[in-house]
Amino acid sequence: MLRSFKKLLKYKSFYKIQERSQSTSEVNIFINGKAVSVPSYFTILQALRREGVAVPTFCYHDRLSIAGNCRMCLVEIEGMWKPQIACAMPVAKNMKVRTNSEMTMRAQEAVLEFLLVDHPLDCPICDQGGECDLQDLSMKFGNDRTRFTDIHFEGKRALESKNLGPLIRTEMTRCIHCTRCIRFASQVCGLDVLGSTGRGSEMLVGTYVDRMFLSELSGNIIDLCPVGALTSKPYMFKARPWELRRTESIDVTDATGTNIVVNHRFDRVLRVLPRENDEVNQEWLSDKGRWAIDSLEFQRLVTPMHRNEGGLCPIEWDCALKMAAKLIKCTCPDKIIAIAGPYCNAETLVATKDLLNILGSDNTYIERGMSYSQSSIDIRAGYSLNVKMKDVATADKILLIGTNPRFEAPILNSRIREAYMFNECDIYAIGPKCEYNYHVNYIGESIKDICGAKNCLEGAKRPLIFVGIDQLQSSNAVIIMKELYKLVASLNMDRNWGAVNFITKEASFAAALEIGWKPGGLAALISTCPKVVISLGADDVFCKWNPPTDCSVIYIGFQGDRGAECASIVLPGSAYTEAGGTFMNMECRTQFALPAVTNPGNSRHDWKIIRALAEYCKVCLFYCDRDSLCVRLGQISPNLVYFGTYQEKMFGELIPQLLNKEVAKVNCPASDSVDVMMKFLEDYYCSDTFTCNSPIMVKARKAVIKAKKSTYYSV
Repeated sequence: MLRSFKKLLKYKSFYKIQERSQSTSEVNIFINGKAVSVPSYFTILQALRREGVAVPTFCYHDRLSIAGNCRMCLVEIEGMWKPQIACAMPVAKNMKVRTNSEMTMRAQEAVLEFLLVDHPLDCPICDQGGECDLQDLSMKFGNDRTRFTDIHFEGKRALESKNLGPLIRTEMTRCIHCTRCIRFASQVCGLDVLGSTGRGSEMLVGTYVDRMFLSELSGNIIDLCPVGALTSKPYMFKARPWELRRTESIDVTDATGTNIVVNHRFDRVLRVLPRENDEVNQEWLSDKGRWAIDSLEFQRLVTPMHRNEGGLCPIEWDCALKMAAKLIKCTCPDKIIAIAGPYCNAETLVATKDLLNILGSDNTYIERGMSYSQSSIDIRAGYSLNVKMKDVATADKILLIGTNPRFEAPILNSRIREAYMFNECDIYAIGPKCEYNYHVNYIGESIKDICGAKNCLEGAKRPLIFVGIDQLQSSNAVIIMKELYKLVASLNMDRNWGAVNFITKEASFAAALEIGWKPGGLAALISTCPKVVISLGADDVFCKWNPPTDCSVIYIGFQGDRGAECASIVLPGSAYTEAGGTFMNMECRTQFALPAVTNPGNSRHDWKIIRALAEYCKVCLFYCDRDSLCVRLGQISPNLVYFGTYQEKMFGELIPQLLNKEVAKVNCPASDSVDVMMKFLEDYYCSDTFTCNSPIMVKARKAVIKAKKSTYYSV
C-alpha cells in the first residue's frame, strides 16, 4: 500500500529531495500584472511564495503532501469563472494570477467565515492563543461579522476529544480538518493511526478505534496544527507566548545536533520547540528533546559536597576547590584520569584536557570504547557520518548493521524514511528484530551475514551503510569493519560517495574526539588503577567499575547518578540550557548553543569550575572568558569555530589499511550475533540518566507498555 501511495505524491513541494534537474524548462506567468519566470513543475503557491506574495494557507505544508482541504489559498486566474486553490494548481504558460482582486479577497473571507461558524470561542483559555494561524489569518483576511444564524438555534458543533497518550492533548471541537496531523503521522512517522471519517460538517479526525499516537516524533503534530486542536499536555496552561523569552540552542539528548528554541520565563525553562534548519533537522524535533526538559528540575546538584563518614555533606566552594586541588597535587600525574560524560560542551572538554596535560597527564577518555583501528581518532571518517544528513534522503539502498536509527537518531531516521518513501530505497538490516517505521529486509543476526549483503547492495549508485556505534566497542569490531570495507570495495559506485557511516548517540562524542580525548574509559580505569578520577558527568562507566578505597572521584556535573554516588567531592555544574556552548553532531558539524537561564543554587559552568580548579592547582590556563577560550578552540581545531558548515571527510580510504590486524578473527563463529540496545519504543523514552529522571518520559514509557497490551496495537 505504501508503494502505491508514492505515485500520488507528484509535486516538488513535498520534500526537498524531489528537486528536478537543472535542465528543467521554465514558463512565464503573470502575478498581479508582473511577469515572472518559474520552473514548469511549480504550483501557483510555490511561485507566489518565491516572489514574496503572501497567500494564506491552513492545510498546506512544505514537507507534506498536498491535500487542498482548507480552500484558504484561493486565487483568481484569468479565464476561469471561479477562484482556484493555489496549492494544487500547477503553473501554465502565460497564466495570469491575481491575489489582490475583489474575487480573491471575497473568496478568502468567505472561507474564513465558514471555518469560524463551528469554531468555539476558546481563545482566552487556548494554549495556542498568540500562536494560532486561525487568529492571525482572521485578523488579516477575515470579517468582523458573520451571515450565519443557525448557530443561535442549533448551537456550535461539539465533539468528543481523543486520548492520544500522555504527551498530546486534544480538543477536537477546535479542529478545522486541515489533515496535517494525518499526513504527518502517515508520511513522516510511518504510523497509520490518525484518519478521518464522515464528510462535510460531519467529518471527524480521530483514531477510529481507541489508540494512542505513540511515536518518537509525535510532538511535531502540535507544531503542525494551525489551531488549538492539538496541544502539549506537559505545557498545558503554563504560559502565554508573549510572556516567554526565546533562546536558540542545540538538543543534547542525541547526537544529531537538532536546532531548538528554548522558551523560558522567570528563569525557568517551560518548553522546547524545534528551530528550522534544512541541513540538519528540517523542522522536526524528537520527543526526548522536546519533553525531557522537566528532568532539569529533578535530582539536581546545586551545592558543592564532600564525603565524610555520614555521606555527602554541603560545603563552600572555596573548601571544595581546595580539597579537590589537594587531591590532584598530591597524586602522581599518571594516576590522574578524566572521563567525559555525554552532555559536555567543547569548552569544558578543552579546559579539562589542558589542565591534565599541563599537570603531565594525558589520561583523558570518553566512556565509549572504540579500538578497531590503529588510527584511533585521527581520521574523522572512522567515527562519523561521511555524507550530509540531507543527502541520506537520496540513497537508493541502505544497510543497517547493529543499529536502530529510529530510536538512536530519530531525526536522521526521518531522512532514511524520506529515501524509502520518495526515492524507492530498499532497506536491509543485520541484527535483531526491531521496531522500524519502514519495511526492512532482514539478512541475518550474525557478523558472517555481512558477506551475504553484497547481493542486496549490488547495482546501487548511492548506497549507504549505517553501523551502530555500539558495535565499535565490541570484541568483534575489527572483523565487522574488515568485512564491511570488503563489501564496499566490491560495489560499483562513485568513490567520492561516503558509503560507510557511523550512528553515534552522545552529544559530546564527536567534539571530544576532535579535541583529542581518547575512547575506552572503562578499559583505562581498569588498566591504570587511578588514584584520582575527574568525572565530567560520566555515570554509565561507574555502573561497570567500582572505585577502590584508595581512589578519589571528583564529580563535575548537573545531575548526579551513579557517578555522584561514588564521588568523594561533588562540584555542581550546569545543564545545556544554562551553559550553552559548542557542540559537534554526528556529521562533525559544529554548532553553538546560547545559554537560556541561570544556574540553580550554587552551581557553576563546568569549564569555569575547571578554570578555578586550575588556579588552586597553581596552573595557568591562559584564558579566563569565553572569547579567549574560543581562540583556544580554534588553535586546537579550526573546525571547532567553523560554525554551521559541513566539512567533507578526508582519508577515509586509509581506514581499511589501518585495522588492528592482531585482534582480527580469521573465522567468525555463528554465535557472534549483532545486538541493538534500543529495539522498541519503550526502550527509547528512558535510555539514559537524563531521561530516566524525567517524569514525563517515565509516563510515556508506561503508556507504551500499557498500549502494547491492547487488542488493537498490532493493527
